[in-house]
Amino acid sequence: MNQTTPAIVAQGAVQRLPRMALFLFCVAYVLPGLIGRGPWKTDDISAFGYMAELARGGTAWLSPQLMGLPPEVDALLPYWLGAWAMQLAPAWITPDLAARIPFGFLLTLALVATWYGTYYLARNPEAQPVAFAFGGEAKPTDYARAMADGGLLAFIACLGLAQLSHETTPALAQLCFTALFLYGLAALPYRTLAPAIAGVLGMTGLALSGAPSMAALLGGGAALIQLLDRSNEQIAARRTTIWAGAIGLLTLLVALLAAWLDLWAWRIALPQANWTTWRSLGRLLLWFTWPAWPLALWTVWRWRHQLIRGAMPSRHLALPLWFAGVAIGATLTTGSADRSLLLALPALAALAAFALPTLRRSVASLIDWFTLLFFSGCALTIWVVWIAMQTGVPRQPAANVARLVPGFEHSFSLADFLIALVATLAWAWLVKWRVGRHRAAIWKSLVLPAGGAALCWLLLLTLWLPLLDFARSYAPLVRRTLVIFQHQPPCVEIYGLSRSQIAAFQFHGHLALRPTGPDSRCPWLIVDKDAERSLSSVVNLNDWYRHSTMRHPADRYEDVLIYRRKVDSAL
Repeated sequence: MNQTTPAIVAQGAVQRLPRMALFLFCVAYVLPGLIGRGPWKTDDISAFGYMAELARGGTAWLSPQLMGLPPEVDALLPYWLGAWAMQLAPAWITPDLAARIPFGFLLTLALVATWYGTYYLARNPEAQPVAFAFGGEAKPTDYARAMADGGLLAFIACLGLAQLSHETTPALAQLCFTALFLYGLAALPYRTLAPAIAGVLGMTGLALSGAPSMAALLGGGAALIQLLDRSNEQIAARRTTIWAGAIGLLTLLVALLAAWLDLWAWRIALPQANWTTWRSLGRLLLWFTWPAWPLALWTVWRWRHQLIRGAMPSRHLALPLWFAGVAIGATLTTGSADRSLLLALPALAALAAFALPTLRRSVASLIDWFTLLFFSGCALTIWVVWIAMQTGVPRQPAANVARLVPGFEHSFSLADFLIALVATLAWAWLVKWRVGRHRAAIWKSLVLPAGGAALCWLLLLTLWLPLLDFARSYAPLVRRTLVIFQHQPPCVEIYGLSRSQIAAFQFHGHLALRPTGPDSRCPWLIVDKDAERSLSSVVNLNDWYRHSTMRHPADRYEDVLIYRRKVDSAL
């Protein structure tokens, strides 16, 4: 009998989630945000701009640039994937949708890798539940499968996953390859070829997606964990040493590859020693990883004997703890905290799964009631605002939308309405199922959190999709600017525009942008408002007059200045 495991699980508690239901659930989570929308600001359309430049041959594949600006994230592979997709897509698929298709597959692969990673971690002998004196304990394979279902549900339930996992940015690629690498390491004691391929792809893809330091840290820690692992009797000490050496060699090779491609960059930015900064980071850690983080902490507490016993914690705890620790460390020491924290979600989800066999009924009930109230309230709010946009009743939500997003004209889509209605009815059925007699499965406590997160995301991307597209896209700003131009100009000079603004004017306006300079003779000049003070140092203002100021209808800080060249200066 395993005396140190806190898991007491009977065979009746490891019934698996129906595969068709799990498949449809994942499809309902992946597709919203993949189709039907335009590129959103700022990172989404910025990354799309680099993909479009590569697809049309406007920049080098090993050093992509957008109007002379390198990407903020020194990545290559995500931009390649989007560019290849645009080149291969048929003409009837819009370029932005074509670029999102491979990222939809990356999200799907992240879900699959999280499931299998949790599955093989649960197969570890020290992760198994207590053996009963007269039998009846959960079988290892069934137990691992039920734990994997719980891990996948915990992953989908994380609130921070929804938006970032549906954007065409390097962050999603990093998430996918992190989950793939975790799966490869977890499955190594039981398989050879598939984990080896997953490990190589995961670490190499992570480095090529702009996170070589993360790949090196994860690989170095994984090699040490593999070297010290003695928990699995199926692996001889010699084989364990060989695998540890292979992981270390792979880490070195990936680091050299990143150096050869000039992907290493110093991004350490220590947080300021003030209460506001630390409070902001604390709030991010609390909501972004909810509900995985409290369950992960519970796992650490209940399995603490396997953490402090011996020279090395058990493999099923050491691997996800290391992955989560590295990602959280990057969150606290880099500027893009949310995108760094995204990489912790697969590991936190795996840790959360190991809390499920140890939860008391009162704690599980508390999770259910909180989730039911929270997500039902969110869904009700989404429906009420949508009804107000369509009918004007209730008056206050309609007035709030008109005030926050002036110029937005609502529309009705029967398909979106039916999808949202079916999803809401499915949520009601799920709640009824959960409060019924189906209380044996150990993954039951994560059904409502995952279902509620998926429901609200789907409602937002159906009922609110026109509103979100209007508020989070540059299209309204570009359309207003094109009205001023009256006809398509031969070229437009720009100064001080951000990467996302450049990509937006190129994509939405189909404008031929040129950097401002003494040799340019374009009739129009677009200037970011924050760069206006230094404009006189690069152009002769006597040749121009300010025509108008364009403001994004949903963002009062998003202003661009439109200048027109004087007729005599153009001669």
